[in-house]
Amino acid sequence: MAAACPLCAADGGRLVLRTPRWRLIHAEGAGFPAFYRLVWNAHVAEFSDLDRGERAELTEALALAEQLIREHLAPTKMNVASLGNMVPHLHWHLIARFEGDSHFPAPVWATAVREPDAAQLEGVRARLPALESAMRERMASAR
Repeated sequence: MAAACPLCAADGGRLVLRTPRWRLIHAEGAGFPAFYRLVWNAHVAEFSDLDRGERAELTEALALAEQLIREHLAPTKMNVASLGNMVPHLHWHLIARFEGDSHFPAPVWATAVREPDAAQLEGVRARLPALESAMRERMASAR
């Protein structure tokens, strides 16, 4: 474990699924109920630090997580990014975006352009248990 790395010390959100190499967590941000992170368990800063097999496994997990979010929530757009500027620990953000969200079409880290659609937020939240059940079932068996 790297000293002072929050993603080494803790899951980094509500754990959805843990495998020997990676974990999927729910990291809901204010106004973004379908905000997930796929975190590589070992302390690695960059994607290119992984070997070929590890990169393939992580890429497949990322693609499957995105696919399941799209199937269950039908977002307007998916934002998928590996930023990690604040935490030197490899992780990918998966954020389902909807036209009624507070920032759309700007990034979630930009200034809000409207009040979020409360009914839309609650509708998304209501579908998360089924999404996460599918994630646990399909992602665990796809390793």
